[in-house]
Amino acid sequence: MKSNAWRVPVWALLLCSGLAWSQSASYPNRPVRLVVPAAPGGGADFLARIVSGKLQEQTGQSFVVENRAGASGTIAADMVTKAAADGYTVLLGQSTSIAIAPHLYQKLGYDTLRDLKPVTLVAEVPNMLVVHPGVPAKTARDLIALAKAKPGTLNFGSAGKGAPSHLAGEMFKAAAGVDLVHVPYKGAGPAVNDLLAGQIQVMFAPMVAVLPHVKAGRLRALALTSAHRSPAIQDLPTLAESGLHGFAIVSWFGLFLPADTAPAVVDRLHQEAAKALKTPEVAERFAKEGAQPVGSSPAEFTAYVQREYALFAKVIKDNNIKAD
Repeated sequence: MKSNAWRVPVWALLLCSGLAWSQSASYPNRPVRLVVPAAPGGGADFLARIVSGKLQEQTGQSFVVENRAGASGTIAADMVTKAAADGYTVLLGQSTSIAIAPHLYQKLGYDTLRDLKPVTLVAEVPNMLVVHPGVPAKTARDLIALAKAKPGTLNFGSAGKGAPSHLAGEMFKAAAGVDLVHVPYKGAGPAVNDLLAGQIQVMFAPMVAVLPHVKAGRLRALALTSAHRSPAIQDLPTLAESGLHGFAIVSWFGLFLPADTAPAVVDRLHQEAAKALKTPEVAERFAKEGAQPVGSSPAEFTAYVQREYALFAKVIKDNNIKAD
């Protein structure tokens, strides 16, 4: 005879259902913190303020941007995993802290796949393969031929070990079968400055950091690292189009909540964020940063995070990359 000891009463199920509906219907009913893993004025902060403004406009509640920079974004991520799972502390997570840092650092205060609930992919930002004008390469294929003819003589800069600009370079080396020398910097800014000065020859740089220099003729763009072309520079091919089939690596930003947040609250935040990301105003302002708005569902974003997590784990392991 089966025991009824663990059978949940119907009234309890109805109560839970009613509470979930109530949470969704009333959320948000007070200010929400949007934690950003970057200092004011940077690309992540720019995107966060655009999204928070639209969310505030749509919901009638304040979405207050709180900047928590440092440690490759892991300080902000750790903070949100330990916040109350009520929907009032939201993380603008980035590829660095969510999919890369767990494979670089032995001790983090959080587990990406266990402690955070993906809500929606906000935007993808491709890196741009750029060279100093003194490099005799007009296309990515030219650069590959040059690197094969003179192995170990071209330097590529990055924002630091394990940064997307570094991992893109390592993926390019493996896919193209070339030998480039990695020169890590403390941030994209110093690397771009040395590229402009000709101290290094190549960089897989964040688009926002180099697009003005490309348009001014101070740097030459050869290709994008994303799977698709960017509206910000439509005539520039991707590396996949340039012969490196399947090549795709981008920096990305997405909204996350603490893992135990009620599904109704997750869904409400997703609905509002997706609505905001579909507006022409957001698309236009994102384009100025080279960012492409997305607005995927929680399930789609969860699968996306898992793929990116696995991709960067492989790149870091295959190239024996260690954090500074």
